[in-house]
Amino acid sequence: MANSDIPDIIVRRLPSYLQVLLHLKRHGATTTSSHEIGSILGISAAQIRKDLSHFGGFGKQGTGYSITYLIDQLTQILHVNQVWDIALVGAGDLGHAIARYQGFTNRGFRIKLIFDNDPSKIGQKVGEFTILDFSTVSQEIQKHNIKIAMLTVPAGTAQSVAEQLVKAGIKSILSYAPITLSLPEDICCIEYANPILQLQHMTYYLGD
Repeated sequence: MANSDIPDIIVRRLPSYLQVLLHLKRHGATTTSSHEIGSILGISAAQIRKDLSHFGGFGKQGTGYSITYLIDQLTQILHVNQVWDIALVGAGDLGHAIARYQGFTNRGFRIKLIFDNDPSKIGQKVGEFTILDFSTVSQEIQKHNIKIAMLTVPAGTAQSVAEQLVKAGIKSILSYAPITLSLPEDICCIEYANPILQLQHMTYYLGD
């Protein structure tokens, strides 16, 4: 169970630490330091040590961190030492791209089901998947015990789709729709992926 006393801003940095460690391991490194991790991420070494200290002592002064050990600890903390099945809702261009993406499984996630409400898409294949009718979402999600959903649906339907997912048993949602969802407090987490917001942040620095 997650420790609710740990600030969410710290939890949000942990996947970045894990990503750096995996990168270093792929390049043959066996140990690292908070200074090296911080240099890669643009975060102070002190902040990294403070963040990790919330979860225990993972390194020794003067010797740094064992990369393999710290990867193991972070995957346990983030609960990605298992594979989480995901329901993907929306079989448009973005949905197709996500369904074909090969990078989920080795990071703890796996697209399991794809849904759409367009009769012309239902029954069609996307890679290894068959697009299912969204009207069966509750039955299928409960059958496969899925807790995570990704939304690649238009903004106009995202709220109603998300509400149906929550009723079906979904606890966490990653939404690509450009709208803020209003859902019950008992849902664990809602995350948003909106490249327009990120691009607008970038263009601020490109102005005259």
